[in-house]
Amino acid sequence: MMAIEISAYGSPDVLKPVERPRPIPSEGEVLIEIEAAGVSRADVFQRQGKYPPPAGASDIPGLDVAGKIVATGPGAGEWQAGDRVCALLTGGGYAEFCVAPAVQVLPMPHGWTAIEAATLPENLFTVYDNLITRARLPEGETVLIHGGTSGIGSTAIMLACAIGAIPYATAGSDEKCRACETIGAKRAINYKAEDFVEAVRRFTSNRGADVIADIVGGAYLERNIEALALEGRLSLIATLGGAAGALPIGKLMSKRGTIVASTMRARTPVRKGEIASRLRRHIWPLLPDKKAIRPLIDSSFPLAKASAAHERMESGNHIGKIVLTRET
Repeated sequence: MMAIEISAYGSPDVLKPVERPRPIPSEGEVLIEIEAAGVSRADVFQRQGKYPPPAGASDIPGLDVAGKIVATGPGAGEWQAGDRVCALLTGGGYAEFCVAPAVQVLPMPHGWTAIEAATLPENLFTVYDNLITRARLPEGETVLIHGGTSGIGSTAIMLACAIGAIPYATAGSDEKCRACETIGAKRAINYKAEDFVEAVRRFTSNRGADVIADIVGGAYLERNIEALALEGRLSLIATLGGAAGALPIGKLMSKRGTIVASTMRARTPVRKGEIASRLRRHIWPLLPDKKAIRPLIDSSFPLAKASAAHERMESGNHIGKIVLTRET
């Protein structure tokens, strides 16, 4: 099969098409013929040598895919050859075939194409776990979402709307702010032109945000605490702005605030399977009509042009998910 290999750590042109053996599903796994694969910031970090795959995972990048099951290993449960699915991986998505733990596989939503479904796994697993499970975002509360036009950010806006929460977002241009509002943000803040702390306070009658979903990390830590409401929860999802920052402990204590943080990739299939079960019960029924949660695709590239997809990701101009497609 054709796959995309990281030939050396570095710029996008280190991504090279190669021939690899087709993987064979083991106990509890399925073999998926990939029609589309999502591109994520984690893939970029892996290519740069900053985010190595967990022990035992494929060295091929790619964390979410959509396609058709063509074979199953023993103990694969409900899944059968021919089922159209999407799946969360620990790696291996930039290829024509991949194996996935059966518990991390979900049915392709009715009415969604493979390209559309490839936008779902990493985004929804991450956002649901961080916003709903960990930060306990309920109906009626406010949530500030940093990076609102990223795959994670746009999914967080839509999920917040779906449960009846009130999302605000930050983005780096007026065009991106308009995009955030188009997909459901009540207001969007151009962080290059306005202090998001002051803006959130203004939008919430000086109360602050009940929940903040942050992909920036250390560079925003102090200001996020300032922007929290009493009993607020800060959910740390990524560290694009640095992995360390000064924590104003007194301010956090005075607000009776909570910080939660997590990563997804290194979790066991059992833990990821628990999230998949929650998504299937609570979120999958919302997907067929493409209203509350809908595909937001910035662009698609043939698998062999993965380097161009990474260039697009690193430009910072994308709005929504970048997807790789299998050439036929």
